[in-house]
Amino acid sequence: MSQPKNALIVVAKQPAPGRTKTRLSPPLTPEQASALYECFLVDTLEQVRKVPDAQHVIAYLPEGAHEYFQRLAPDFELVPQNGRDLGERLDHALSGYLEHGYERVVIMDSDSPTLPSSYLGQAFNALSDGADVAIGPCEDGGYYLIGLKQPWPRLLREVRMSTPTVAADTIALAEAEGLRVGLLPIWHDVDDADSLIRLAKEVESLPPEDAAHTRQLLEQEALRRALVKDS
Repeated sequence: MSQPKNALIVVAKQPAPGRTKTRLSPPLTPEQASALYECFLVDTLEQVRKVPDAQHVIAYLPEGAHEYFQRLAPDFELVPQNGRDLGERLDHALSGYLEHGYERVVIMDSDSPTLPSSYLGQAFNALSDGADVAIGPCEDGGYYLIGLKQPWPRLLREVRMSTPTVAADTIALAEAEGLRVGLLPIWHDVDDADSLIRLAKEVESLPPEDAAHTRQLLEQEALRRALVKDS
């Protein structure tokens, strides 16, 4: 079987209380926040599986989490994240797959369990239609994905991550480099109590098959009480 031309990489951490989604505690306990992130991750992988003709990949942390992710997603290729900070890790993953012969590589977060899978397809379409870089902006100023056709380390390594201007700074740098930018629809991720409360309301209006694992956990009485108390 020939290698697909596209690679779609999910950035993920092995869920662990006190180490994943710490900004959700409070209102959630560390154990609840960790369990919820695992649901985010499972639902994200389900969305990725809907994208055809692409190598599906998980870039994981920590280094010893290979066995966990192999059990979670045996149909995904697994690579450890490599780098001192997020920008370096994103660059290593993107550049690595481009250097292995993939023509278009998209890397995405695992914090947006309701992200439509059609947006992932749009990223590859943008790159196929002439864009040098595809960016999916988040409402908080970050981005939920970035895609490239050739390595551009500056876009990842020279932009300060985890700020309200990550997407804008990346777009400005790309344009300064003479790159054509394909912008995807704005979406939202879940990082704090307010965005979690919004997510809980959002899933109620979605078809039952969308974000199913996240929905099931949010419907548990203990989580509902925690969110009502904080709202």
